[in-house]
Amino acid sequence: MATNNYLFTSESVSEGHPDKMCDQISDAILDAHLREDPESRVACEALAKTGMIVIAGEITSQARISYNEIAREVVRDIGYTDSALGFDGNTCAIITAVERQSPDISIGVTESEGKEQGAGDQGMMFGFACDETPELMPLPIQMAHILVKYLAKIRKGGEAPFIRPDSKSQVTVEYHGGRPVRVQSVVISTQHSPDIEYGKLRETIIDGVVRAVIPREYLDQNTTYHVNPTGRFVVGGPQGDCGLTGRKIIVDTYGGMGRHGGGAFSGKDPTKVDRSAAYMARYIAKNIVAAKLARKCEVQLAYVIGVAQPVSIAVETFGTGTIPEKELSQIIRELFDLRPKSIIQTLDLKRPIYRPTASYGHFGRAPENGYFTWEKTDRVEDLKQAAAKV
Repeated sequence: MATNNYLFTSESVSEGHPDKMCDQISDAILDAHLREDPESRVACEALAKTGMIVIAGEITSQARISYNEIAREVVRDIGYTDSALGFDGNTCAIITAVERQSPDISIGVTESEGKEQGAGDQGMMFGFACDETPELMPLPIQMAHILVKYLAKIRKGGEAPFIRPDSKSQVTVEYHGGRPVRVQSVVISTQHSPDIEYGKLRETIIDGVVRAVIPREYLDQNTTYHVNPTGRFVVGGPQGDCGLTGRKIIVDTYGGMGRHGGGAFSGKDPTKVDRSAAYMARYIAKNIVAAKLARKCEVQLAYVIGVAQPVSIAVETFGTGTIPEKELSQIIRELFDLRPKSIIQTLDLKRPIYRPTASYGHFGRAPENGYFTWEKTDRVEDLKQAAAKV
C-alpha cells in the first residue's frame, strides 16, 4: 500500500453459491476415494447449471464409488431439494466424464526405487498470516466468511426460512497505520423466497446477522450496510449462475490480502502441490506470526513437476519482522521438510478431510478432530529457538 491509511475489501460466498457447490462436490468425491484408497490420485472438476451437474477429471483409484449419489448428497445437504429453489439434488441430471490419470504425470509423482516422490506439477504457492484476528487471518476475509456461514446457520436452523442457499458477503475495513480500526461497509446479497418483504429481509440481515457476528468495536454510526442492492434476489444457485470448481480461489485463501499462485484446491489429492504446498506455506507463515517473529508474513514455495525439493523459498514480512528475511528463509529450510511426500506426512493429508474446506475458506479454521492440520501452531517454540540463535 502507498500509505498505511487505506480501505481494504474482501468477499466470501455461501455453501449454496454455484461455484462453491461444485467445489464441495469435487472434494466429496476426493474424500470418498481417499476413504477407501489413501493412494488415490484425484483431479475432479464439477460444473452445475439448471437441472444438471457435470463431473469430469482424471482419477486413478482402487475405490469404487457412486459419483451420482455423492453429488446428490452434497446438493441435498446444502439445501437444494426442490425445483422451486432453482435446483433439486434429487432429480437433477448428472453426466460423468472421468478418465485415469495421465501416465506422463504419474511418472513424475510416483515414488520408485532410487527416485523419491516429486511434485505433481510446476507452480508457485503462497501462504499468508497476520495478527489482525485470533485466527491469524486478515480481518476483511475472516468477517466475510463468518457472515455467510451465519446466514447458512439461521437458514438451516429455521430462524430465517425465507433465506435460500445462494448468498455472498463483502466487507470493507478501514486501516490506520496499517492496522484495522473499523468496518466501513458491509454488503450482503442473499437469495430469498419471493414473498418476503424487503424491509423484513434487511432488518434480519443487519440486526440478526451483521450485528450478531461482527465485533461491536468495529461497527459505528457511519458503517454502511448494503442488503441485496438490486432489491430482489429470488433466482439463484445454478439456475441464476453457472457453477464451476476452482473459480473462487481468492475466497478460498486470503481475500486478496495475500498473493495467490493461481492453482485451485478443491478436487485435488495431496500429491498436487497446488493444494498441499499452499497448505504447508500457510502452516509456516502462521507459525512464524504465532511465534511473534513477524506481525505479517507471506511465504512462497515453487516447484517443478517430478522434482521433490522446491526450486525456491521466499519469505516477506512487510517490515514487521524481528529478524532479517534472509535468516528467516534459512530457518524455514532447516525446520520444515518441503518435499511433497514429507508435506503429506507432516500434515497427514491422505485422509478424507477435504469437503469441509470447500466452503467458508481453507484457512483460519480451528484444527480439530484431525481437520485443518495446517492451522496448528505447534512449531512456535522451534521457530523461537532458531531465531534466538540469529
